[in-house]
Amino acid sequence: MTPLLEVKDLRVHYGAIEALRGVSLEVAPGQVVALIGANGAGKTTTLRAVTRMLRPSGGSVKLLGEELTRLASHQIVARGLAHAPEGRGIFLNLTVRENLELGAYLRRDRPRIAEDLRRAFALFPILEERERQVCATLSGGEQQMLSVARALMSRPRLLLLDEPSLGLAPQVVERIFSVLREVNESGVALLLVEQNAHKALQLAHRAYVLETGTVAMTGTGRELLASPEVRRAYLGE
Repeated sequence: MTPLLEVKDLRVHYGAIEALRGVSLEVAPGQVVALIGANGAGKTTTLRAVTRMLRPSGGSVKLLGEELTRLASHQIVARGLAHAPEGRGIFLNLTVRENLELGAYLRRDRPRIAEDLRRAFALFPILEERERQVCATLSGGEQQMLSVARALMSRPRLLLLDEPSLGLAPQVVERIFSVLREVNESGVALLLVEQNAHKALQLAHRAYVLETGTVAMTGTGRELLASPEVRRAYLGE
């Protein structure tokens, strides 16, 4: 079976510094894949290179066999890949509804857009309550929910998420991960960067450990949860 996402020997430089040194990974259709590692290991850089927010200096990124490294970001979205970035990236001067509608800006199927808007409000009922509210007035947790919901408005095959639980209260983290599980069960694949390694590995079918821009370890989520090295380095045990 052709992987949904295939990353081979991905390299990224920040000037003279090589931030990614040959990262390779795969995401199968419908799979949850987690990237874990210390700060500065290259997790966010990997996601940004996949979606062309950063220009790779080498390597290959393919979505269902099609090379993405020569495409613009909006062309990548049109092919079924969405990105909920670190820091949420929402438009603070717009309302909740306007942000959600922007998530569907490449689409022309108005009835299905309306259907997806209803689904976003079903996943995150607080967003419906805040529908006409300017996003600068939302709490951090509400902004993170909006970031995920907006990414889903493009109807992605693959959703990239960068630190969705960062800085959030425990009950909000539980809600976010519950929704991610539900989204995955609906058929959307996830590539997840998450500082809460325990949560990420519990959700993941497969996981990769990044260290200084390279893949240091890979296995199923369950295998890495049981690994003494992972438990010591990333689970605080």
